[in-house]
Amino acid sequence: MAAITMRLPVARKAVELSAPRGGEKHLVAPGDTITTDTGYMRGHGTYVEEEKLIASVAGAVERVNKLVCVKALKTRYNGEVGDIVVGRITEVQQKRWKVETNSRLDSVLLLSSMNLPGGELRRRSAEDELAMRDYLQEGDLISAEVQSVFSDGAVSLHTRSLKYGKLGQGVLVQVSPSLVKRQKTHFHDLPCGASVILGNNGFIWIYPTPEQKDEEAGGFTTNLEPVPLSDREVISRLRNCIVALVTQQLMLFDTSILYCYEASLPHQIKDILKPEVMEEIVLETRQRLLDLEG
Repeated sequence: MAAITMRLPVARKAVELSAPRGGEKHLVAPGDTITTDTGYMRGHGTYVEEEKLIASVAGAVERVNKLVCVKALKTRYNGEVGDIVVGRITEVQQKRWKVETNSRLDSVLLLSSMNLPGGELRRRSAEDELAMRDYLQEGDLISAEVQSVFSDGAVSLHTRSLKYGKLGQGVLVQVSPSLVKRQKTHFHDLPCGASVILGNNGFIWIYPTPEQKDEEAGGFTTNLEPVPLSDREVISRLRNCIVALVTQQLMLFDTSILYCYEASLPHQIKDILKPEVMEEIVLETRQRLLDLEG
């Protein structure tokens, strides 16, 4: 019989934090007036009415010179060229795969936009088209890069690098794309013994750090060996840490995840999701990040 944890309600203390540099973000709701200055340019998430710039979505106001836009706090993924994404194959079609990437429309991975096993470079033949299910089939998870964005917002992907391709054993966590910080690289081997792929589309893949990276066969050989218990515990702890950071609306990047992991070590893995423990470790993480900025 499963054990049940029961806790009495406790009044939580208000915690004072040192303010981050740059001040608080300007948050708006749909219909709020952002500015009445006519010198500003209208960006995404805004519209002009009676010479006022008004927000059309709920989110944070961002200004780049004279361009004003509103970045929605919760939204579907809007693809940009060069983004790293994690997706799930939903359909095998003629010379292409359809991929679920948390956007409004399914993304597309063309047969001509992928590495052949072994990294072989040649024109795709009819035999390759017949063998498409041998490479990727429905339900498979992949990492890829956004190659182009169509006029309707649909995304075209490519896996023309050995670091992209089919994902093996690990854990998928789905978060809001607005919480994933844009960085130079989204592939991180963390010192705790696991690796993460922080997809710009809000799909995060946590997996055991591979011992050898040179023997990859075009990103389509998946290691199905049993994962040791120690690695599974690290992956589970990282997964719960990411859930805690997302619950407290903290941005996800390699440093914040690692700090949260270190702050969670005094607690059991299952206890990380308790509200008071979650609040404590995220508070410590936020304070360390502020100290780092300072």
